[in-house]
Amino acid sequence: MEDLEHHLVEACKSGDARAMERLYKHFYSYAMSVALRYAHSKDEAGEIINDSFMKVFDKIDQHDPRKSLKAWLRRIIVNTAIDYYRKNVKHYALMEIEKVSVEVKDENAIDRLSAQDIMDMMGQLPDPYRVVFNLYEIEGYTHQEIGETLGIPASTSRTYLSRAKQKLRTLCELKFSGKYEGAI
Repeated sequence: MEDLEHHLVEACKSGDARAMERLYKHFYSYAMSVALRYAHSKDEAGEIINDSFMKVFDKIDQHDPRKSLKAWLRRIIVNTAIDYYRKNVKHYALMEIEKVSVEVKDENAIDRLSAQDIMDMMGQLPDPYRVVFNLYEIEGYTHQEIGETLGIPASTSRTYLSRAKQKLRTLCELKFSGKYEGAI
């Protein structure tokens, strides 16, 4: 696999359009999985992916062949998603999920969540909460780094993370009480 990726990168450096297309197709599913964690919709994720690959092809000479192409691509996708968020933040509203007091009787219910269930619940989070949750819990950023990246105070990052976790708990409770049908 690394040989194929190395070959495609070298061909992309020389401007080979077919190699660019193959590299795009090779990493499309992976790129979509990363972009969907940040995007509000599949269409938005597609825009993030396309913008990301434009950056990849524009900066392909900067890739260090001794390092993972996948990790380099992931960093570009995350940064592009953050840029997309910053550009569109004025359009995002912090929607509140109705507070419902639900008791989960099945302690093993969480084990029955599928990856799609989790993605659906993540999609229910307001965009600022989802972005902070992803950056902190998945990408490993600190609240200080998130604040600097998004142009918000670190305390706001902590608040958004706390609210995201609470909303996810609420959504899980709704899911297992039978009251979750797209939640919001």
